[in-house]
Amino acid sequence: MSSNTASQVIRCKAAVAWEAGKPLVIEEVEVAPPQKSEVRLKILFTSLCHTDVYFWEAKGQTPLFPRIFGHEAGGIVESVGEGVTDFQPGDHVLPVFTGECQQCRHCKSEESNMCDLLRINTDRGVMIHDGQTRFSKDGKPIYHFVGTSTFSEYTVVHSGCVAKIDPQAPLDKVCVLSCGISTGLGATLNVAKPTKGSTVAIFGLGAVGLAAAEGARIAGASRIIGIDLNPSRFNDAKKFGVTEFVNPKDYDKPVQQGWGVAVLVGVPNKDDAFKTHPMNLLNERTLKGTFFGNYKPKTDLPSVVGKYMNKELELEKFITHQVPFSEINKAFEYMLKGEGLRCMITMGH
Repeated sequence: MSSNTASQVIRCKAAVAWEAGKPLVIEEVEVAPPQKSEVRLKILFTSLCHTDVYFWEAKGQTPLFPRIFGHEAGGIVESVGEGVTDFQPGDHVLPVFTGECQQCRHCKSEESNMCDLLRINTDRGVMIHDGQTRFSKDGKPIYHFVGTSTFSEYTVVHSGCVAKIDPQAPLDKVCVLSCGISTGLGATLNVAKPTKGSTVAIFGLGAVGLAAAEGARIAGASRIIGIDLNPSRFNDAKKFGVTEFVNPKDYDKPVQQGWGVAVLVGVPNKDDAFKTHPMNLLNERTLKGTFFGNYKPKTDLPSVVGKYMNKELELEKFITHQVPFSEINKAFEYMLKGEGLRCMITMGH
C-alpha cells in the first residue's frame, strides 16, 4: 500500500460471513474512506472473542448478513476523516466495540462508561454518520459489527471507538485488551473491588473469567475459586492464580450459597431473564453489572496497556493459539470445541 491511500477506496481482503453459522469466506472487498469523525485503520492482529461466535451463529440474537465480524484487535491509523484531530496516520491503536464521545453526561461522569452516542449496538450494521456501510463487494453493502469489523485488513471506525496506545506495546499481545481481558480485569478491579486477603469466586473459566482471576490475583485475594462445568479448564486456570476448583455437576446442592458482591459480566441472550426473592438481596447480598469492566475506552485503555508494559498484568498466557488470516475458520473451530482461550489471527500485510 502506498502512503497516498487517504481519501481513496482501498481494496483488501476481508473474512465475510455470508450467512449464519457458515464458514467465513476470504473475499476482496472495497473499504470506503473515513467520513466525518471516522478513522480508517490497518488491522495487524485480531483475535476471536466468543461474542463474535454468538452473533455469527445468530441463535439467540438478531441475524444480519453479509457481515464482517471481529472486534478484538490492534492496528495502525491509515487515514482520518473530517474533524478528527486526536489521531494521525501511523498512530498505534486499539479499536473498541463501545465508545467514548467525551461530551455526553455518561462520558462526563466518573460513574459510567455507557456513552449515549457510542455505546455498543449489536443490531446496527452501518456507520452512525450517514447510516451507510463503508464495506462493499461488487457494489453491494456488507454490514459492520459493533462498529469495529476487524476481520478485514482495513476497517473504518468512529474516532470515539479508538484508543491511542503506547507505540512500543506489542499489538499482537495488547490487542486482547480491546475486549475480553479488560472486561474481566475491570469486573474485578473496578466493580467487585476485592480487598487484600479476601475470597473471590469466578463462575466460568473462559478468557473473561480468567481475566477476572488475574484481577483478583493483582488485588491480592487469598482464595480464588474457579467454577466451571468443564474440568479440562481447571489445569490452565492455575496459571491465573486460581487456587481451588468446583464443578457444580459434582454436587447436589447449590454451590453459590453465601453472601457478598456478585458481578454480572457478558452478553445475554435476548430472551434471558432472572427472578429472585427480595430476601436474597436483603440478606447482605449485592448484585452488580459491568460493561467492558467499567473502563472508558479512550481514557482508560492506555493505562491498562501500561499495566502490561510494567509487567503487572500478564497477557501471553491468554493467547493459546495462532493462525494466519487465511485460516481464520480454525479460530472458530477452537472456540466451538472450547479449546484454548484466545486465538491470535495475523493479518499478514
